[in-house]
Amino acid sequence: MSSLLDSLLPESSASRRALSAIAASSGIGSALRGVCAATVCALSLCACVDVSMPAYRRPDTPAKTAWSDQKGALVSAAATIERDWWKGFQDPYLDTLIDKAIAGNFDIQVLAARIDVASTQISEAKAGALPTMDLGAGADFQKTTGLPFTKQYNLATQVNWDIDIWGKVEKGVQAQKAEFHASEADWRAGYLELVANVSSTYFQILQFDDQIEQQQKTLGTNRQILTIYEGQARNGLVPQTLVLRQQAEINRLTHDLYELRRARAVANNALCTLIGVPAGEFQLPPGHLQERVKLPVVPEGLPAQLLSRRPDVVAAEFRVLEAYDLVGQAKLAQLPSIGLTAQGGTASFALNQLLKSFTFGIMPSIDIPLLDPGVRAHVKVTEAQSKVAEQQYRVAVMGAFEEVENALVNLSAHKQQREELLQQVARLQIVADQIQAQLRLGVVSQLEVFETERTLLDAQQALLENHQEILSDTVLLYKALGGGWPSVDVQAQVKDK
Repeated sequence: MSSLLDSLLPESSASRRALSAIAASSGIGSALRGVCAATVCALSLCACVDVSMPAYRRPDTPAKTAWSDQKGALVSAAATIERDWWKGFQDPYLDTLIDKAIAGNFDIQVLAARIDVASTQISEAKAGALPTMDLGAGADFQKTTGLPFTKQYNLATQVNWDIDIWGKVEKGVQAQKAEFHASEADWRAGYLELVANVSSTYFQILQFDDQIEQQQKTLGTNRQILTIYEGQARNGLVPQTLVLRQQAEINRLTHDLYELRRARAVANNALCTLIGVPAGEFQLPPGHLQERVKLPVVPEGLPAQLLSRRPDVVAAEFRVLEAYDLVGQAKLAQLPSIGLTAQGGTASFALNQLLKSFTFGIMPSIDIPLLDPGVRAHVKVTEAQSKVAEQQYRVAVMGAFEEVENALVNLSAHKQQREELLQQVARLQIVADQIQAQLRLGVVSQLEVFETERTLLDAQQALLENHQEILSDTVLLYKALGGGWPSVDVQAQVKDK
């Protein structure tokens, strides 16, 4: 008996220890020897079945060692992105909104609930290696014509145990653990998405506030210009078409003001949903974007290894590992399955005599899948699904590369544009100051002053939009690089298993 167990099961196998204990305690060694002998026969019958699995390897992807738009010495991951990276904007109100969103957002709560589901499914998978027990009780009452009334009581129990000698159940457990880790990474990705959306929406609303204020100033300036044109037209100095053109310009500016107010209200509704409040139940107080939110410094020389911090890439690799384990489980399903069934029961015509006699029996069994097309077809299905998971991992990696590159390109371009806009605004401000001085000397007309102010307001509006674009680019860069999450080495977790 011992030699057979040694040949079939690893020394540390839980199934081997359990079988040995049963054989020693219940005196059913001869039955187990029969099962083991049958297993040896089954192995010879299934010798042609391929259950081998290559060692797990991360899917190959194109290598990337540096980002094209970054210069300077490489910096460490820890020095590049802190966990609460949004605090670099130095806006306490934004910090408060993000705290509310993390506590109240329902999308993030759904992802958290999925982690709980994946955790309980691990226990469900482990239960496949445990025995099951059924207990039944009944009574039989009969009455035959001419005979006395009879009654019989019975009590029975049955224990079934499918012994996981090949590790098929354990493969399923490992696959479910990989799904659990993938669900955790999904939550981190959702967390990062939530923080990025709250930040971007907040910046956008503050931009709308500044744009509305500047639009009102521009509208006031154009109304003053219209008044001058109307006076000049009455004196025959300018044609009436110039007045009509200026009135049409005011119509356009008023239309744009209404549109800004509408967009601000819609963005505020989106912010309500993000922080877990019904739309319209919360109003963000008006503010000035450039006064509230500071531009953080993004260090140069970002290392490409930061990509391993991205939760979506980590989740995709865990699902590759899950598919790998499911292939192994499907292959092991081609091997014989061994089970033990223990039955016991008693029956009596008198209820008080029910426990005086008890019968017990044990029935080892072996199920050899000699011809089961469904089992082999399932192996092919899992292998095909494994290839899908590998391709999805590659898609995630390539998409991550693109997002980081785009964020760096946009951030660099908008910063260069900011330098030009700052010079433009500064020069137009000088022009506006000089025109005001000339107006006091009577050298220029009030109309020229208004035209200069309108040009300056347009440039200031462009600078405001550029400020918001840089803020959003910074948020997208942090998100593309995986935020402040630590990197996850799936390969190391495979070795630990």
